[in-house]
Amino acid sequence: MTTSAYIQWVNKYFAALVLQQVAKVNDPNNPLTYLHRQLLRPEFSVTGTWKSLSMNNNLVAADIVAMDSPLPLKKRGSLGSATGEIAKMGMEFQLNETQLTEIDTMIAMNTPEAAIVRYLFQDLPNAITGVYERLEYMFLEALSTGVTVATDVNNVGTGIRMDFGYLDANRFVATTAFDDPASKPFDQIGLMLAKAALDGNVITQIYTDPQTLVNIGSSDQARQLFAFNQNFAGDNINIPSLDIDQLNAVTQRRFGYQFVPIDRSVRVQRNGINIPVKPFKTGAMVGVTTNQLGSYVYARLAEMTRPVEGVTYTTAEGFILASQFRVNRPSLAEFINAQARVVPVISGVEAIYTMDSTGTEEIPEG
Repeated sequence: MTTSAYIQWVNKYFAALVLQQVAKVNDPNNPLTYLHRQLLRPEFSVTGTWKSLSMNNNLVAADIVAMDSPLPLKKRGSLGSATGEIAKMGMEFQLNETQLTEIDTMIAMNTPEAAIVRYLFQDLPNAITGVYERLEYMFLEALSTGVTVATDVNNVGTGIRMDFGYLDANRFVATTAFDDPASKPFDQIGLMLAKAALDGNVITQIYTDPQTLVNIGSSDQARQLFAFNQNFAGDNINIPSLDIDQLNAVTQRRFGYQFVPIDRSVRVQRNGINIPVKPFKTGAMVGVTTNQLGSYVYARLAEMTRPVEGVTYTTAEGFILASQFRVNRPSLAEFINAQARVVPVISGVEAIYTMDSTGTEEIPEG
């Protein structure tokens, strides 16, 4: 590899365009929401590994003892952890000989510089955003199941399984699926609330998918509770299915939590075809007690320490390394790529409670 054939524009625009795309990702008005940016904090790993900590905090009342008596020794809560290596992720785009000839033709025809720059760096936004999209995919999958897979760019088709150790004691399965209008979803969700209260925790938000919210809003129990909140009581309640605002009016007033819908698609490319997938498990409900659920942990890449001669580099947010370069084997081409060693890590799983609203999940015994 060697220096880009268009180094004058690379030097002038490459770094600025990378930062511009990062700013767009972090723009609160961005239509692509990134929940991992809201619920996780950045954390640098010197060792290149991630660790998820959980504390089984045995909270007990203090003893009353007589004056001048020794204090009884108590058993400390146990500390658990899950750990692993941070794999590398990334994506690369190529301008082939035909496209490079088109750029050269544009230059020869005195095409405005803005049009040439737009063509030359057309893949840069996707390369940068692709890292955030993969992180969002992993986080939503992990949030809804407790497990995700980190795909290593160096080992195509090879995944590194990350299990954050959701507690079986905090997993619940609906005895009647929520798509049954007679399921009484609030009674079943109440089991999660009761377990949290027993642990000394208070569930403030429950993340779930839109269809589950439709099922809850269509239930007889939800419509009856909403009618009761409106000071209406009777045997013949003719109220349509509740929307998210109506549901949250019920839950906030009566139970102290709110539903948060997650309706997020991420496009993945398989055999050159873009396929939209929804990483948050359908029917999953995740009750949390805080708006800080862990970290997105990053490590330095090898090229940050040992850059390759002729390659133009720019680092974004400390963990995304973008680069542009040219090769002439097997044919002439310009490449743009973005790579990172970063993973989302969920901690404090002792205060996370889940329910399978479809009634199909199996929880291991013991």
